[in-house]
Amino acid sequence: MRFIIRVVVNAFALWVVTLIPALQVDITAFAPGETLQFVLTLLAVGAIFALVNTIIGTVIKIVAFPLYILTLGLIGLVINGFLLWLTAWITSGFGWGLTVGSFWWGIVAAILIAIINAVFGGILRPQKKKNRR
Repeated sequence: MRFIIRVVVNAFALWVVTLIPALQVDITAFAPGETLQFVLTLLAVGAIFALVNTIIGTVIKIVAFPLYILTLGLIGLVINGFLLWLTAWITSGFGWGLTVGSFWWGIVAAILIAIINAVFGGILRPQKKKNRR
């Protein structure tokens, strides 16, 4: 259930970021002109982004732990931008998906995506049941 929520929130965050033309981030649907295909493409890119963050992002963050300490966490911005760029590279291999104009705009887009994910992830997170005595 958590993964599905993460995918939907990622898809929404990616859609919001693509609405800002200055960021040079775009989504190419696998069948242009259809709203359903665009939404399915957003969900697919959101799922790929969630998998990249979960698998590759975790490994990179563990390896880069000393850099987190040296830079007081600012390296996390670059790592998140790299993960967004990696998602764009993976989906461009299919001929559809995410397009990022440059690496630096990818970092800015990743910051916005992280903020949106934090807000909506906190709201939509499944609540743990508390044991009552």
